[in-house]
Amino acid sequence: MPIYEYCCADCGTKFSKLRPMSKADAPIACTNCQSTNTSRALSLFAAVSKGSSGESRTMAGSGCSSCMATSCRSCGH
Repeated sequence: MPIYEYCCADCGTKFSKLRPMSKADAPIACTNCQSTNTSRALSLFAAVSKGSSGESRTMAGSGCSSCMATSCRSCGH
């Protein structure tokens, strides 16, 4: 089962839950205030790769397609 990230519109808490894909967008209670005014957040990912000379390189996924930032804090989305 995948881990999905959610954000509560009432208290701003971001939380993760392990859920089946069939319930990814189903209502879920906030872990902080128990409100169901929550929505699934866009998840980021990171991968590490070895370069040709053996050095580790981090390749991070972007939060949205409109920018190349690795954190939404930099653009406010």
